[in-house]
Amino acid sequence: MIQDIAPHQFDNAFYPVAPDRDSIALCYESKACLVKKSGEEFVFPKFGDLENENEEIYKNYTFLFRIDEERYYLVTNASYGHLKDYNMEDISYFRIAEPQYRAFAGITGHQLYCWYKSHRYCGACGSPMKPDSKERMMYCEKCHSMEYPKICPAVIIGVTDGNRILLSKYAGRTYKKYALLAGYTEIGETLEETVAREVMEEVGLKVRNIRYYKSQPWAFSGTILMGFYCDLEGSDKIRLDQEELALAEWFEREEIPVEPSRDSLTNEMIMQFKNGRI
Repeated sequence: MIQDIAPHQFDNAFYPVAPDRDSIALCYESKACLVKKSGEEFVFPKFGDLENENEEIYKNYTFLFRIDEERYYLVTNASYGHLKDYNMEDISYFRIAEPQYRAFAGITGHQLYCWYKSHRYCGACGSPMKPDSKERMMYCEKCHSMEYPKICPAVIIGVTDGNRILLSKYAGRTYKKYALLAGYTEIGETLEETVAREVMEEVGLKVRNIRYYKSQPWAFSGTILMGFYCDLEGSDKIRLDQEELALAEWFEREEIPVEPSRDSLTNEMIMQFKNGRI
């Protein structure tokens, strides 16, 4: 999965240290990130690349995280038109980009960029918020509200029936490949209750033997994904929620029309079943 970057090590502990010329500058605009493609790989700009055209760059930055000994910072309002061969690339690029550890840095940085951008003002009193100097938190000096990065829990659901698994396609989304059922956990319910509710809401089926598989941080939607397998209970007749899904259908293990990819928990769960490991 995209976060599996060994032997590299991701460290999200908050180190409020100043950048140097070799520190990585993550520059975003909406859903795009500044990168330079080089053959099959890509790089981010460093502070040294930006310093000549951005006099305040060593003052206007936000520390994000480290990978190995490399420090990553969020840089906003920087001028980068002078950088040769650098372009804004849609963040979906990071699903396939190499090297993988750098792609993981790019999408994780974007999640934090979105959080900082949406918390410039206090939701309680409307006053400007400031980043805290000791932890990853936005603070309101007027009413003392504190905001931490928002992570939404969601489940990925492999519904199985003997040698069959239920695959679906989303309605009204650009992603058109087969996926598993999925949904966000609501207030007051357990993860297992989320699984049962989402299956009933989306395809009208009952399930049993709900069991946890694995989790994944999914910065593309600001979620922590938790994968579950479960067994069909009773009728296999699908009643499709057409607002959520374009289709849902059963596939025998040997007929699953999905190939392995490196990025998602969904794909890994499908492939685990397809290859007889589940």
